[in-house]
Amino acid sequence: MLRILGRASSINVRKVLWTCAEIGLPFEREDWGSGFQPTATAEFLALNPNAMVPVIQDGDVTLWESNTIIRYLANRYGHSTLYPDTAIERARVDQWIDWQASDLNRAWSYAFMALVRQSPAHQNSQALAASIGEWSRYMQILERQLTATGAYVAGQTFSLADIPIGLSVNRWLETPLEHPALPAVADYAARLGEREGYRLFGRNGQP
Repeated sequence: MLRILGRASSINVRKVLWTCAEIGLPFEREDWGSGFQPTATAEFLALNPNAMVPVIQDGDVTLWESNTIIRYLANRYGHSTLYPDTAIERARVDQWIDWQASDLNRAWSYAFMALVRQSPAHQNSQALAASIGEWSRYMQILERQLTATGAYVAGQTFSLADIPIGLSVNRWLETPLEHPALPAVADYAARLGEREGYRLFGRNGQP
C-alpha cells in the first residue's frame, strides 16, 4: 500500500492524491506538516531532508518533491494517456508541469500569503499589487493556451499536466482578488470539475 505523508490541505499533497485517484491507486495518508505531526523531527528528516510534504513510501522507494512523485506514479502505475510514452508528447506535458512549479507558483506566492493566509510578513501593498499583476499575466498565458487547445493544457486529452495546473486554477479562483475575464480558464475549471479526482482533491482539500 502506498504511504503518503502530508496534510490534505497542502496543494502539493493534493497533486499526489489526485494522481492516485486518476490511476486508481489505493493509498494510506498520514497527516504531517503545519498543524499536524512536525516535519522537523529526525524521523521525518530521514525521509526528506527539506522537512517538506509530501513524501511517499512505495515499498522500499521513498520520494519527495510533488512533481517528481506524480511523474513516478504515472510512470509506474498509470497509462500513456495520462503521461505519454513518446518524447515530444511527454515534453509537452512536462513543460506545463515545470511552468506551474516555477513561473506560475512564483507569481502567486506573495498574493496568496497576503490575501488567503493573512501573513503579517506579506502586507506590503506594492509587493501585493506586483504579485497580483504577475499572477494575472501568467493566467492570461494559460488562457491563450486553453483557447488554442480548446480542451486541456497540453492538448485534447487530460494529462498529468492538468493536475498541478488545475490545482493552481482553483487557487486563482478561490483567492479574493479582482479576476480579469478568462473564459477559457473558466471553461477549463468546469471541465475539470467533472472528474472524480478533482471533486475529491481539487478544491483546497475539501470534497
